[in-house]
Amino acid sequence: MASDKEEMGCDMRGFLSFQILFLLSKRQMHGEQLAEELEKRRGGKPKPGTIYPALKELKERHLIIGHRAGKTVVYVLTAEGKRSEKYAMSYFCRCFGEMFDE
Repeated sequence: MASDKEEMGCDMRGFLSFQILFLLSKRQMHGEQLAEELEKRRGGKPKPGTIYPALKELKERHLIIGHRAGKTVVYVLTAEGKRSEKYAMSYFCRCFGEMFDE
């Protein structure tokens, strides 16, 4: 049986940062929660070696911050991250929105 990725014929990894920003625009989450939400949407759970480098890059770009809550780090959008997510959503809709009308 073919996986969703094999059936798609294309690689959707380029959307990971966009998806993380979108999810964090809804609520703050720690890495495992993000991975679980991504699994629901993508059909496969990203490995820690995929999600944590993406989170690190978003932190370095000042789009998210992490704060300790016990033993976990909870991530939240910064003001710049909120602006970036809104722009990315608008851009995504301009580029791909008509696909949903068909």
